[in-house]
Amino acid sequence: MASLAFMALVVLPTQAQQAGLNRADMNLNVSPGEDFYEYAGGGWMKSNPLKPEYSSFGVFDVLYEQNREQLRELFLDLARTQHPQGSVGQKVTDLYKLAMDSDRLNREGAAPVKPTLQEIAAFKRANLTPFLVKQHLENGNPFFSTGIEVDLKNSDANVVWVSAGTSGLPDRDYYLNTDADSKKIQNAYRAYLAQMFGFHGYTKKAAQRAAKTIYDMEYRFAEASMDRAEARDYNKLYNVRTVEQLQADYPAVNWREYFDGMGLPGVEWVILTEPRVMAVAQNMMTTLTEQQIKDYVSGLVIKSSASRLSDEIGKANFEFYGRLLSGQQEQRPRWKRALGIPDNLLGEAVGELYVNKYFAHGSKEKMLKLIEALRKSLATHIAGLTWMSDSTKVNALVKLNAFKVKIGYPDKWRDYSGLTVDASKSLYDNVKAAVIYETRRNLNKWGKPVDKEEWGMTPQTVNAYYDPTSNEICFPAAILQPPFFDVNADDATNFGAIGVVIGHEMTHGFDDQGRNFDNVGNMVDWWTAADAERFTEQAEKLAAQFDKIIVVKDQHANGHLTLGENIADQGGLRIAYDAFRQTPQFKAAQPLNGFTPAQRFYLSYGRIWAENATEESIFQQTKSDPHSIGRYRVNATLRNIDTFFDAFGIKPGDKMWLDPADRAIIW
Repeated sequence: MASLAFMALVVLPTQAQQAGLNRADMNLNVSPGEDFYEYAGGGWMKSNPLKPEYSSFGVFDVLYEQNREQLRELFLDLARTQHPQGSVGQKVTDLYKLAMDSDRLNREGAAPVKPTLQEIAAFKRANLTPFLVKQHLENGNPFFSTGIEVDLKNSDANVVWVSAGTSGLPDRDYYLNTDADSKKIQNAYRAYLAQMFGFHGYTKKAAQRAAKTIYDMEYRFAEASMDRAEARDYNKLYNVRTVEQLQADYPAVNWREYFDGMGLPGVEWVILTEPRVMAVAQNMMTTLTEQQIKDYVSGLVIKSSASRLSDEIGKANFEFYGRLLSGQQEQRPRWKRALGIPDNLLGEAVGELYVNKYFAHGSKEKMLKLIEALRKSLATHIAGLTWMSDSTKVNALVKLNAFKVKIGYPDKWRDYSGLTVDASKSLYDNVKAAVIYETRRNLNKWGKPVDKEEWGMTPQTVNAYYDPTSNEICFPAAILQPPFFDVNADDATNFGAIGVVIGHEMTHGFDDQGRNFDNVGNMVDWWTAADAERFTEQAEKLAAQFDKIIVVKDQHANGHLTLGENIADQGGLRIAYDAFRQTPQFKAAQPLNGFTPAQRFYLSYGRIWAENATEESIFQQTKSDPHSIGRYRVNATLRNIDTFFDAFGIKPGDKMWLDPADRAIIW
């Protein structure tokens, strides 16, 4: 493999010491063989205790905070200038001002929502289909949801997906578990629902009635739903139904009328994600009273609008979702919450402003070179696999070479000219208008080719992704900064951070989900049966490792829910390390600031996952998030990496040690 010296990531030691690893971030009182997570990031965690406004705070959050400050500066700068009506500046400025105007929000109270609730109160069962159309276009997703997404088996086509509606608790287990903590949350959720209805003029008796209706319905949906690990199986979500089949199986809705009303005339078939949940919805739509349906739909509007109304309503919403469910002790300052309104509703417009002011455009070229180094490394790994046949290796390499790469920001920015922001109207009304605009935009994709240039994240998002349906990896501008990517740091630091992130996203193309898609993004089986069996054997071995971990109290990690991310973490580490081995720094083997190149690589990886978190947020993440918590993204993953043991002299008897026979090695 060619040397990476040309990437300009190798710098003088004095620069690297200043820009790379910081000993203060470590806890040198702990042995790396005892607890590497604490060893690599314990100093950082001690210096960054959890603030009351956070339920978890890690190195990622440092960048989130930096981004918030940058966006705030952008918005305040915009506010100093008068902008023409309809311009991006006017829309961003007015949305931010509306969200910041606590006096107006408190004067208005719940009043902005009243017209919507009055419309819902006029519902008649005979008008169920047009009623659902209006709700799905404007207010939410009662009973089920409809949207346009790529066809998993034809990645060039946009098709109609019909999926389960929304629920108020983070996961089905919050409804189904019967332990004392779960019952406490269930009772608190019912009380929260009643309180929310009370803010909107319901009597105590009517509020309790509505809360019971909603909870009982959501419980029935939870019973019928797949758990999150099962729902990771795309084949189980891909259920083709003709409109005639929908009509026969779920006759409560006039489906032709419904699709016509949604602006989807001529739809012949859809993809139905969860038929069991739809069967429950069908039963409810035919057996619930008119009043129960009104209460249920009103509840969706009331819950979704809570953060855009008065302080009293927003505080009550925080007390349940922030304090009780997440362990957050204080609401974030209003300016931080207000930033999210234009950032979410005008994402790429804000992104263009952000990129123009803050993004170091030279990073794009350096990232491309780094990505190619990682691509070569993964190709070498694929070619050397002992468990994969030659025919499957060829297909894997074809897919790898077809990866589309997106870095920094889109080549073509989204047009928001069709969205009107009117400062004379309430924040609720403006957000509702933006939601309707976005819903229509999504529905308008039906029947049109998939736009391969569209991004799934905004440039100001501190994250990265792999999309199996387009076979693309994407690295937004916001993550291309220290400690993930630093042109002034040594190679070890960069390869251990952004290099692993790149490798992680690449490996997603070959994890338990991504491996089911080919080089153009179609869900097809390109594996031999024997290869698939051997892959599954190693994947199950990795899942079992995580299943044994107790994350908080008696709650175990979910090795199958997090399997894709855990495979990607392991693959990212392995291919990034091997790419790093080709650099002059690694080959010179000279210690820097007291650590060998190999040690600096793994210390860089350990540092980026340092975080403090409440027990509530750890529990919620374990139940609902496909990512393992930071501690085990480090400690559990590294126990499968041979070169990690070599770098720190970890041996049998150390807590970090795992016998070679027990290690899961996939990519």
